[in-house]
Amino acid sequence: MSQAQEHLTVMLHEAVDALAGKPQGAYVDGTFGRGGHSRLILSQLGENGQLWVFDKDPRAIATARELAAQDARVRVVHDSFKTMSEYLLANSVDGVLLDLGVSSPQIDQAERGFSFRQDGPLDMRMDNTRGLSAAQWLQQVSEAELVRVIKEYGEERFAKPIAKAIVARREQKPFERTLDLANVVAGQVRGYEKGQNPATRAFQAIR
Repeated sequence: MSQAQEHLTVMLHEAVDALAGKPQGAYVDGTFGRGGHSRLILSQLGENGQLWVFDKDPRAIATARELAAQDARVRVVHDSFKTMSEYLLANSVDGVLLDLGVSSPQIDQAERGFSFRQDGPLDMRMDNTRGLSAAQWLQQVSEAELVRVIKEYGEERFAKPIAKAIVARREQKPFERTLDLANVVAGQVRGYEKGQNPATRAFQAIR
């Protein structure tokens, strides 16, 4: 079974039932993912309905384009939902759905570099064709900025010692692998919750 088939869409019917009220309306799935929400929205639209789908993940976009090839009501945009106003400026829409966060297929694919549970290249980009990888960012970010990011986005109380350890280590050898970073972070975290990996909050922040 493929990972796309294994992925379960959270609150599928609840979200779509609250969104798609006009069969001939125009709707936006701002985080296409593996298309669970989009397919259900399409099932509730008439032949003149329209669905715009956005995603930064190239794999998600490949799946979306397969769907668009089968259904002329689908419009695919390989970009963040934050840019939707640029594409929809001349088009009014009846509803927008955003399923935020990292999906399980992204976490499960070691080569994407999101997870501290399995070793992989330290990437973490939703769209790995653009921007800096996590490894590149960690190599150039200042210690002060790293403290801010880990504290603000990860709510990690050990942000300062973690940032200090990362900066000290990168001077000796650049970070390239997820488990390498996770081990350095874990060495600075004390008293973390039982059952939680000590790198959880730092990885959340860096992502």
